[in-house]
Amino acid sequence: MYKTLKRTFITVFILFAIIVGITLYVGNYVYDYTLNRYSTKSILENIPIDEDDLEKSRKWLNANSLDVYIKSDDNLQLHASYIDQKSKVYVIMIHGYRGEGASIISPIKKMKSQKYNILIPDLRGHGQSEGDYIGMGWDDREDILKWIDYILSIDSQASIVLYGVSMGGATVLNVSGEPLPSQVKAIIEDCGYTSVWDVFQTHIPMEKWQSHIALKMASWTTWLRAGYRLEDVQPIKQVQKSKTPILFIHGQDDWFVPSEMLDELYNAASCPKEKLLVNHASHANSCSVASQVYYDTILTFIKKNI
Repeated sequence: MYKTLKRTFITVFILFAIIVGITLYVGNYVYDYTLNRYSTKSILENIPIDEDDLEKSRKWLNANSLDVYIKSDDNLQLHASYIDQKSKVYVIMIHGYRGEGASIISPIKKMKSQKYNILIPDLRGHGQSEGDYIGMGWDDREDILKWIDYILSIDSQASIVLYGVSMGGATVLNVSGEPLPSQVKAIIEDCGYTSVWDVFQTHIPMEKWQSHIALKMASWTTWLRAGYRLEDVQPIKQVQKSKTPILFIHGQDDWFVPSEMLDELYNAASCPKEKLLVNHASHANSCSVASQVYYDTILTFIKKNI
């Protein structure tokens, strides 16, 4: 009897150790591939980046803005570029996955031409902000709330607009579900996603059931290393709580965040809302493919709500 129990215990322990080992290996691999700031491989590793254009954008932004800093709730130093044009309208403009403020220079220049004040944060784990992981818009939502407080500390009568692209779009959607001060008048999201789970599953080269298991392992690892679970990041649930008007924008040919997510998000939102689907636009380039209708729609939406 004792030997049987001993063999059973050893067998169970070995199986448990194997499962934990596989979970840690797969979870850490997926985490590093998607959320580790310092990883050399990522979902976007095969997407070419024009470093010359990005450097020109950085130089323009540096020449036209001031550096400002705040502390996050978990004591990270967060950086933003601030363009002060003595306006009562403040636009917080948020970049996408593995980007930085300068990576959305075209819409920044457009908002500058409208004489709005502009705050361009580097999300945690990006640009000049501290942090060793990517928040996918979840922890970032709390950071944006801090940036809203920063603006209100400058101007308590400010009218604030939130604008985000890709992960920045998901970030502002996550913010939309939080209690917001009345000074936040409008939210504009471009190609945000319904959930991190959905968008990651789209890009993991596995059968759906296999990717489900891999993401479960990655979620556990993410909780250990970053303090949140992949299942937590669901902008589609946040927009259900929003009371702030939202403009949803998406490119019809988006390869990174499926365009079907536009209608899913739009239909889930119970707040005042509008949407724009841009034909022939891929991920995050609607502003280039149809710049006239893109900016006309955005500016009309802003003026309607401030």
